[in-house]
Amino acid sequence: MLNRVILIGRLTRDPELRYTPSGVAVSTFTLAVDRNYTNQQGQREADFINIVTWRGLAENVANYLKKGRLTAVEGRIQTRHYDNNEGKRVYVTEVVADNVRFLESSNNPKNDPFTSGFNQNDRYDKGQDPFADDGSPIDISDDDLPF
Repeated sequence: MLNRVILIGRLTRDPELRYTPSGVAVSTFTLAVDRNYTNQQGQREADFINIVTWRGLAENVANYLKKGRLTAVEGRIQTRHYDNNEGKRVYVTEVVADNVRFLESSNNPKNDPFTSGFNQNDRYDKGQDPFADDGSPIDISDDDLPF
């Protein structure tokens, strides 16, 4: 089974950093991802996708990402549910990120040393980075294509 998602978009607000009762950092933010087409008025529409990061990645995201920054996120889709105050079951779908890349540098590069990105293990690993060869041709044989 495979559950992977890669998104590129802009933050709609600054990330919110909180800690669980056991002291684990968790950060949440929303990514606005443009659709490939425009509506009847000629305006481009966007999807607003909730993103969750954990531990060191959550702290780094909260420290260095700000509203409006162009960001790439790699992770998995997760659906959870809870019962609200009225007793109704509420479902939440979100992306749990394990790799976040900052695609724009901030106005103050001294305070933004991590423009290459973060992953869940707090280390940059080009061997597992899906954005490392962005724009380069992909070597795939016809036998590997599903169509």
